[in-house]
Amino acid sequence: MKIYTRSGDDGDTALFGGGRVAKDDVRVAAYGSVDELNSAIGWVLTQVSDSDIRIRLERVQHDLFAIGSDLATPPATAGRKKPDTPRLPLDRIGEMEAWIDEADLELPTLRAFILPGGAPGASALHVARTACRRAERAVVTLARDQSVTEGAIAYLNRLSDLLFTFARLENHRAGLADVEWRKPESK
Repeated sequence: MKIYTRSGDDGDTALFGGGRVAKDDVRVAAYGSVDELNSAIGWVLTQVSDSDIRIRLERVQHDLFAIGSDLATPPATAGRKKPDTPRLPLDRIGEMEAWIDEADLELPTLRAFILPGGAPGASALHVARTACRRAERAVVTLARDQSVTEGAIAYLNRLSDLLFTFARLENHRAGLADVEWRKPESK
């Protein structure tokens, strides 16, 4: 199979299960942002030193693929059946909450806003967190007018919390304290 088809050279793209839309369609923006997030997490996996975090994020990558495939599939219409796509495991939201709670037991109490950064893995996790928030916004935009995967918005919201917590945990386990934000001083 060739990787290039030339079918999108005019600015449109095929959806899974049929139909074509412009490459800047809100549906394409939503699943593209989820794909970007999944790629960011792939990069995180090369930067994080903690094996527990890596194992859990690999699980998340599979979930994101399920969300993305469903977002890339338009609703069924007369004459076009919606193809079967992998289902998002909704119990993962509760599982992520448990991971956050477990990490919080090890972390110092958060008393201020913190700056992104620290260990390479923590910095990468903060970049993934911001990609997650962008994906969440894109899915919310799509959900205004079209149906989206059940639980997708809640999943992405919880995932950004998890990525933030994992960034703090990665720094903590590396022996680095969170850098608290300070109000800028005027001259």
